[in-house]
This record gives sequence, C-alpha cells and structure tokens, in this order.
Amino acid sequence: MISMIDHVVILVRDLEQAMQAYTDLGFTVQAGGTHADGITRNALIVFADGSYLELLHFLHTAPQHRWGRHLAYGEGLIDYALLPTDTTAAIATALQHGLTLAGPLAGGRLRPDGQQVAWEMALPPTPDLPFLCGDVTPRYLRVAEGDVRIHANGVQGIAGVTLAVPEIGASVQRYRALLDLPHHPASPTAQMPPLVIPELGAQIAMLPIGQAVVMLVQPGGVLSFTALDDDASTPMSVPLRGPVSAFLETRGAGLYGLALWQQSPPNPRYNHRLHDLGRTHGVRIELVPLPEQ
Repeated sequence: MISMIDHVVILVRDLEQAMQAYTDLGFTVQAGGTHADGITRNALIVFADGSYLELLHFLHTAPQHRWGRHLAYGEGLIDYALLPTDTTAAIATALQHGLTLAGPLAGGRLRPDGQQVAWEMALPPTPDLPFLCGDVTPRYLRVAEGDVRIHANGVQGIAGVTLAVPEIGASVQRYRALLDLPHHPASPTAQMPPLVIPELGAQIAMLPIGQAVVMLVQPGGVLSFTALDDDASTPMSVPLRGPVSAFLETRGAGLYGLALWQQSPPNPRYNHRLHDLGRTHGVRIELVPLPEQ
C-alpha cells in the first residue's frame, strides 16, 4: 500500500546558496549528506505531516543517473517519491496491473553526523510517474523529527503536485496501476475520467494520495475565431500554447508545480517571496490554507 507523498526533489546548482535561499523563504533547512553513489548530496526541509522537500546537488555530471538529464535544463522540480508500506509488495501489486517497476533497489545516504541511512526504491518506466522510497533504517533517521519541522512561513506539508503529461489517458491508467486504484471503487475521485476545460483545451485528472492530490495536466486545444476584413469574414484558428505546453516541448513529461499546506493566517513576510521563481530556484509554489481541524 502507498500511504502518502514522501518527498519532492528540487535540483539546485549550489547547495549552500540554495539552503540559504530557502531559509530566507521561511523554511527550516537541514543538511542531508552525500548519497551512497557519491554522485549527489542534499539538504532537507521536513514538514509536520512527515513529507519533505529535498534540495539536490550533483557533485559531477552523470548522464546515466535518473536525474542527470535535468542538468541541461536548469534548476527546479525534477521528481517526487511516494512512501510505500512495503516496497516489494507495491512492486508486485503494480505488476499485477500491468505496470513494471524496477526494484527494489538499495539506496542510502551518509549524514553529516556519520549516521548511515538506508532505504529501498522502485523506479517507474515512464517520467510521468513517481518513484517509490521505503525506509530500511528507522524513518526518523531519514526524516528528522522535532523542531526542524517548524517553519517560520507556516508551511505544514505537501498539499499536492502537478505534472505535465502528453497523453493523459495513458498516464491515468499507469497511476491507477501504481496506486492499486482498480481495487478501490469506493473512491469517486479515482474513478472519475479526466476533466476537460473547453475554453483552454486542457484535460485535467486528479488522483488522491493520502492527504495530498496529484494533478495531471495535458495542455492543448485550438482557439477558433472569425477575422473580419471589410465585408468579408474568414474563419481562423490558432493552437493554444501556454507555460505547460512550453514545459512539455522543452523537458517532456514531468513534475511542473508544487502545492504546500500553510497554516492560517498566512505570514505576509514570506508569502510574496514564495511566489518568486528566482528565490525558489525555479520552483512554482502554490500555498493552500490548511483545513481547520
């Protein structure tokens, strides 16, 4: 079973500079350490709901790495992970529904204090899907507890992610296989077909994962109009293009936006900064008021 969004990965060019930038955005940032492959190191921003943001820095170019291709596009969102209760079982369940995940694969990180952290992963066959990340060592060693989960900007957790996809129907089927949704007919949102926004020509599907939502967006459509020239009228049409279309053309399918739960009332000192792509290192952040308990 997959219980929640585990973390979101943000590629940064300079880790120390990014750590300071996110501190200035009102986050409590902690050094993570160097990964076992020696290719990347990270810093973490852990939330009250147990999810976190990972600021990831490549120590050297690595074309063969899962995220190596993103170095050519610059900083920003590059991937996200789901937390399974049992990685091996999640792989088997996905396979029963026709989705093949690579794994379980060993992962690990050496923290700055010398503590070794271990987990196991399952990697998806297509970039519209997340990877799975399940703990081997106790979770608190990877995802710290205590005061590091308190943030001056009031952010409490991950409310959702948005992914740009070229064929939403195929992506929805892959997510249903990954999340084992065919066996949960009681979830109306999971069974709902993609929504269409005629004015924009976009299709949108929303899939719940724990307290968060994954939104898939397939841009497209045509704007039709009539051009008037003196007494003549000529039907015309132009393709609709927006930032999601440009993202797909440049980077292909993948993580486009991030929504974060924020306690009310919001802190005006930080909110305008959290919408500044320069300060967030290219991450599109939406703030969602935390529901009252």
